[in-house]
Amino acid sequence: MDSVRVRPLRSDDLPSAERASATTFLEADRRSRRVGEPEPRPRPAAASRQWIDRLRHFLAEDPGGCWVAVDESEGDDGVIGFAISQNRGPFWFLATYGVLPGHQAKGIGRRLMDAALAHADGRQGMFSSTVHPGATRRYRLAGFSLHPQMRMVGTVDRATLPAITGVREGRDDDIDWMNHLDRRLRGAGHGPDHAYMRGTLRLVVSRAYGRPGYVYIDDQGRAALLAAAQPATAQDLLWEALATSGRDTLVNCITPANEWAVDVGLAARLDIGQEGYLALRAMPPPAPYLASGHFL
Repeated sequence: MDSVRVRPLRSDDLPSAERASATTFLEADRRSRRVGEPEPRPRPAAASRQWIDRLRHFLAEDPGGCWVAVDESEGDDGVIGFAISQNRGPFWFLATYGVLPGHQAKGIGRRLMDAALAHADGRQGMFSSTVHPGATRRYRLAGFSLHPQMRMVGTVDRATLPAITGVREGRDDDIDWMNHLDRRLRGAGHGPDHAYMRGTLRLVVSRAYGRPGYVYIDDQGRAALLAAAQPATAQDLLWEALATSGRDTLVNCITPANEWAVDVGLAARLDIGQEGYLALRAMPPPAPYLASGHFL
């Protein structure tokens, strides 16, 4: 422990931090794998590059929320833990957090979380949590309510897809009303994160009948972030994402406040399961809303 220091993330830490993240989450996936699920695989090279690019965005926007634990006995490649958080106006979110398996249960995670929470400075906050007992204990002691999440997986039954009208491709001039909708649902807009997501994901929006909503869809046809003023609009947007999915798809971050998503997934013949918690402080579960694991 004498050689471990918690300090601000630097740009030259990013490759080492990515390797620590890949190892940490691969081991966590292996521990939590359900019977019948495929063996977790190491993070692909493209996903590693995307992880680094995303953290470079966070580091540029709010460096004060980005922290690493470094084992100085290992030199420049000694990142053994990370806590990447961001302030967006009155809102704080934790984008990613972890400690290498061999260094867990030594107080390093607590030190990292303390640094990230000090940056939050009492803001309302949100993040997606695993079921790791030590982590969930730490989150609850920090004042977060833990709302169970569901996920739905499988292959969409194409015969169930409805005809969706009133949606279109998103444009840069949609961002203002999207931020307004964000403020209604979670207390703050995504701000610069919308510009980042616009460059990496497909954006589909709805303005039909004064019921706005939007969904970001990744290159595998999965809804990466969804927000809407009404459940019916949210369902249309989720159906639009499912229509572009490949053989296997995933809908995650579904809280009990968002049963409309469960109804869509069941109608599409997806299987439902449990997946960690949505941790919230000083705010109710946003709905209709499917959080992003990275941008919340």
